[in-house]
Formats: sequence, structure tokens, C-alpha cells
Amino acid sequence: MPGTSYGLTRSPLIAHRGVVATSHPLAVQAGLEMLRRGGNAVDAALATAITLTVVEPTSNGIGGDAFALVWDGERLSGLNGSGRAPDSVIFAGHRPAKAYSPGEAWRGWLSVTVPGAPAAWRDLHKRFGKLRFEELFEPAIFYAGHGHPVAPIVAQYWGYAVHVYAQLTSPEFAGWPKTFTVNGRAPEAGEIWASPDHARTLRRLAQSYCDDFYQGELAQKIVRFAQETGGLLTERDLKAHKSTWVEPIKTSYRGYDVWEIPPNSQGLIALVGLNILEGFELAQHPRDSAESFHLQIEALKLAFADGLRYIADPEFVPVPTEKLLSKAYAAKRRALITDKALDAVPGDPYAGGTVYLCTADADGMMVSFIQSNYMGFGSGIVIPGTGIALQNRGACFSLDPEHPNCLAPGKRPYHTIIPGFLTKGGKAVGPFGVMGGFMQPQGHIQVIVNTVDYQMNPQASLDAPRWQWLKAKEIEIESDADPKIIEGLRAMGHD
Repeated sequence: MPGTSYGLTRSPLIAHRGVVATSHPLAVQAGLEMLRRGGNAVDAALATAITLTVVEPTSNGIGGDAFALVWDGERLSGLNGSGRAPDSVIFAGHRPAKAYSPGEAWRGWLSVTVPGAPAAWRDLHKRFGKLRFEELFEPAIFYAGHGHPVAPIVAQYWGYAVHVYAQLTSPEFAGWPKTFTVNGRAPEAGEIWASPDHARTLRRLAQSYCDDFYQGELAQKIVRFAQETGGLLTERDLKAHKSTWVEPIKTSYRGYDVWEIPPNSQGLIALVGLNILEGFELAQHPRDSAESFHLQIEALKLAFADGLRYIADPEFVPVPTEKLLSKAYAAKRRALITDKALDAVPGDPYAGGTVYLCTADADGMMVSFIQSNYMGFGSGIVIPGTGIALQNRGACFSLDPEHPNCLAPGKRPYHTIIPGFLTKGGKAVGPFGVMGGFMQPQGHIQVIVNTVDYQMNPQASLDAPRWQWLKAKEIEIESDADPKIIEGLRAMGHD
């Protein structure tokens, strides 16, 4: 795939014996070390993910959630590692402290669902791993105990987090500054940062096969702190948690099969958007043209309208996944697209802060893995003496009692993190993914369009300027996009 050059940040990576790709070089090295020791792609992915909780705590942590797609050389398996709302959650009377778009979000205990990442690490290793489980934790434990130089972008986000969490003064937030600041400030780029508490927790997880998080000493510390500061998590909530092995969902796109995790994940949105786009000959427009961007944006808006309306926990409400993925339904939605920006509303299918990583090994196993605390460090709650920052995935519940994604005890929220995978003719092309909350299905569509329609290699695809739909007719475009694209989109009615 020769593709277009955009002043590549680096040359395309070509490797013979295995690949590890993620956002931090120390985490990459942890994964590569597992491959050198004879481990497989799952071992490499898990070591990478666990190390990311140490070197990139601004985006993920032990108290987060995770999803994975694993190609074992012949077939694809999916793991949903998202947690559920506490059994004792009460809907009436609770309202978020601050509104976010799209959806409503808040910090503190009411935003915390049971963290699923540790169980996901265990369950992936149990089914696919080759190395001893404890080995996968060694790099992360080393960096947590001995320290590592903070990366520039991580330092930037860390500084922002200090400002945000400084506004949170109730007792439940007391552990965050003690754990993640240096005398009240964020560590600077290049400064050595260590977290002995984090190292001790990782060691306990490694030795207990992560059981300690759900029914051991760590579980007791989480529950005790919840009881002391108004939290709802109980021993029963933690002990009852389980990952869910799921059948990945897919759609065909110009001869390829694109795969995602099914709801409660938002991966369905990317597939619906690609179904709509398939009816347009995108390649007749230059990749960097207002016409191409317009069609992609409009398809995504329609897909998002449907996703935000229907995606929820399928264990609680039926999700019309098959109907939303039908080509006939896509044709009806496609007919709404003109040469002017539209205000997208849901259709009626019944009528007809995150890190991403991927790995591959010499035997053909490949992993697409994503892990997140959601909004930066998450809820702002850190369990004292553990280094565990709890996610705020409950932020993605709806507070509309009539909505399928309405907050309820034991329910999993609409989830933004989505790993992707591409196959053709029953053979793997490879894993793909992006980061950024509600940007993720938008990024998936752009990666696939760049790869399939414009024949770009992965590095060129990632470096190409991206767009993001925000709401109504409002969009963002990266600053290195051709100004003619922006002018053309404005003429079509985009803000």
C-alpha cells in the first residue's frame, strides 16, 4: 500500500518475528521482552498493558476496564472486560456534578463501576498465555519501584489533571494528590517518577493471578475506603465480577471484514458508519478533499445518532445489532446524505483518557487491546496505599429512566473503548485502533477508509489529518489539514 506521504512521524515498521505497538516506548519494550523470552502475542500484549498502568497513568490504571480481540491464527475471539454498577446504586436523587458532551459524566464514587482490567489480564492469559503470569508483571513492577523518566506528552496531561483534581476537596479524593503528585505538582517531562504502592499492588496481583483484587486484601482495602468515604462498592460487587467472552461483530466493506466488540461497546457505530459509506465511491474523490471528508462525517453522524440511542448492556435490554448492521438499513440512512451538512437523528432499525496497543508474533497470533480509566485518571478516587486509581466508566450511563442505557444496579454502561480488527477472505490483515473516548469509532472509520479506499500503509494512515464530529453540525479538523478542505466543508454547512 504505497499511499500518500504526510511528512511521516516515522517510517513504516517492518518486522519478521513480531510486533508491539503502543503510545509509550517503555511499554513497547516490555512487550518485546516477552516475545524474546518465547512468549506469544497475548503475553506481549499483557506485559505492555500492565506496564502502561505505570508509565502512562494519565490514561489508564489498575482500576480501569479493558477489551481485547485475539486472532489465534485461525479465528477471532473477543473479551469484554468492562465492569458493572454496584448492586446498591440508587438512581433517584443522584445527579452529576458537571455535564459533558455527548452524555453526562461525573467524578467521585457515583461514577465508579467495578474495575475489569485485572480480571481481563487473568482471563486472557488463562486462555492464550504461554509464559508464567508473574513474568508479565516484571517490567511494570521494576518501573513502579525504581522509577522511570516521565514522557513529555504524559507530563502535559498530568499537569492538566493536577488542575482538575485540585478542585475536588471531599475526603474520597484525598488519595489522588498523595499518590500522583510531587509536593502538590505534576512531575515534569524527564523527571524520574516512582510509585512504591503501585509496585506492591502489582506484585500482589502477579502472585494471586489477580484474585486479590476481587476477593483478597486489595478487595478489602477498596471496600473499606468506600465505606469510609461514601462509596457503593461492596465485597459482593467485587467478588461477583467476571469478564465476558463474546462473539465479535463484523460488517463487510469493499471485500474486507471489519470486526469490533459487540455492545455494550460502541464499536457498532464504526460498523454502521462503514455500511453507510460503502454505497459511495469515495476513491473518486481525493483523500484530502472536502467531498471525501463530508461523506465520512455525515455517515458517522448518522451512525452515532443510532449508537447513542440503542447501545446498552445486552444483558439488560435487547440491542438491535443485526438490524442496525443490515445493508438495507444502511441504504435508508445513506439516502439522507446530500451535499449539505445534516442534523442527524436516530433511525428506526425495527422498521426494517485510554491507551491502545496491538501485538503480533511469528506464529500468526495477533492482539488488538484497549484499556482505560476513561477521563484521564478516572474518578479521582485512589485507594490509599495501593496506587489504584478507579475509573469513572459510570459517567457513560444515561440518567433518562426511559433510555436503554439508563443507570441500574449490576449493569454495564455504554463503553467508549473499542479494539478493531481487519480480515480478508478469512485471513488476518491485522489489528487496529485509536484512542480518545467518543473519537474512537470516528477514528476507526478513518483508518479503514484510508487503508481500503486510499490504499495507505498504517503509518501514513495514522499520520493523515483527522476530523472529529462533536455535535449537531460542529466538527474539528487537525491543524495540518489542507485549508481548502475546511473552506469546502464550511460551504457545505459544517461549523
